[in-house]
Amino acid sequence: MSVVEIVAGSLLILVSLILILIVLSQESKDQGLTSAIGGGYNESFYGKNGANTKDAKLSRLARVCSIILFIVTLAVNIVVSIYHK
Repeated sequence: MSVVEIVAGSLLILVSLILILIVLSQESKDQGLTSAIGGGYNESFYGKNGANTKDAKLSRLARVCSIILFIVTLAVNIVVSIYHK
């Protein structure tokens, strides 16, 4: 294995663990019985300032990490295919 493969593999593991932790720390969007009875409409202060909430930031961070994971995975596959020819 080359140094590039080791670094890329370590980066893949790190980004995937971060993504798992981010997804697990988000709250559930399901509101259960309240949503079924009330129709799911819940107007609150957090609904108006949705971009500033913890869940919105975690969602944005999860999106960025998943894009990084996708790009690094493609890069690792390209590098491995070049080195093993």
